[in-house]
Amino acid sequence: MRLSRYFLPVLKETPREAQIVSHRYMLQAGMIKQASAGIYSWLPLGFKVLRKIENIVHQEQERAGHIAIQMPTIQSADLWRESGRYDAYGEEMLRIKDRGGREMLFTPTAEELVTDIFRAHVTSYKDLPLTLYQIQWKFRDEVRPRFGVMRGREFYMKDGYNFDLTKEDALHAYNRHLVSYLRTYERMGLQAIPMRADSGPIGGDDTHEFLVLADTGESEVFYDSQITDLKFGDRQIDYSDHAACAAVLDEFTSRYARTDETHDAALFNQVPEERRRTARGIEVGQIFYFGTKYSDAMGALVDDGKGGKVPVHMGSHGIGVSRLLGAIIEASHDDKGIIWPEGVTPFHCGIVNLKQGDAEADAACQALYDSLTALGLEPLYDDRDERAGTKFGTMDMIGLPWRITVGPRGLKNGVVELTSRRTGESEELPPADAIARIAAIYQGIA
Repeated sequence: MRLSRYFLPVLKETPREAQIVSHRYMLQAGMIKQASAGIYSWLPLGFKVLRKIENIVHQEQERAGHIAIQMPTIQSADLWRESGRYDAYGEEMLRIKDRGGREMLFTPTAEELVTDIFRAHVTSYKDLPLTLYQIQWKFRDEVRPRFGVMRGREFYMKDGYNFDLTKEDALHAYNRHLVSYLRTYERMGLQAIPMRADSGPIGGDDTHEFLVLADTGESEVFYDSQITDLKFGDRQIDYSDHAACAAVLDEFTSRYARTDETHDAALFNQVPEERRRTARGIEVGQIFYFGTKYSDAMGALVDDGKGGKVPVHMGSHGIGVSRLLGAIIEASHDDKGIIWPEGVTPFHCGIVNLKQGDAEADAACQALYDSLTALGLEPLYDDRDERAGTKFGTMDMIGLPWRITVGPRGLKNGVVELTSRRTGESEELPPADAIARIAAIYQGIA
């Protein structure tokens, strides 16, 4: 990918409407453009990161045994009346009518629709457990959409729904989702802490939100500092093992961690004073168990194998895919721009030609580009006829984790410069070694 042929409308001025870092940098880096209040067009750079995040979510959902489907964005109001949520949901729901006068809505969530799919096709306990999920655009008519993709009206979300015969099985599905979410966020370079939360309009008895600590977070959070030392890492979990999944849940939720909505001062004060922390957090996902709330209301019953029919136990599980871009930037940036973690970077490295038009420099850059591409990596080659400072500024703003700088002086000594965006440290080494280093960094990631 050559920058001279790429669509990257980087802004030189700081957008006045941007109130937080992620909104400002996404606009400045040419990742998004506002179409209307809380609604954005995703430009090539932003769209690439969105797809990287989406792919990680898909991979971890499939690893956990969940099955992808795709449901429509427009739903019938009749389904929501069955569950009793049509009038109760509030003004955030965008209600519309089609040309036949039928009442419809733009989906804010899909418990009713997926329950309708289930009851039409599943009648026996033998078909359980079952978890269906989708990644789809949603719409909630926020009163004050702000902060860019962090609190927009239209957003891209993974929503999953489990169907189980018993409460015990459904709670295992809950635990299984918690494990898969820990893996998902860590692959994106994030520490997302599961915190006891409020269920809101979805309902349910058990629910945890996953929050990324950041000064610009919309939620006040209270937690035991020991929880920030926990890492899931590369451990392998058998998702069918109830005890193993429950042990992970206990490990990551036994210490105090709550949002302001569920904060209990008396319990918090039992945490040793030196470990009590108060901060702000960005919600990037939530898991719910709500039992038979929807299956009772909508008649989602299965044969229990004993001659009777019982309502299935259900839960729902969401990840804010588009919101994650903002959360990652809030957690990983400096005063020069974004710093993408390797797992979600739009390009694996940048190649900067310090003297475009110089035959040797041009050939060396092209050779680097071809070699990295042949390894299955995606470099971004800045082949523009611009000053070095402009090229470095662009690379810093868009946040690629690694940059290879090529110039006539270095080539005379047989070296190029490899620079880490995160640390700013640079190293001179032969082009072949730079290629090998980049390949090793992304082995198992790209």
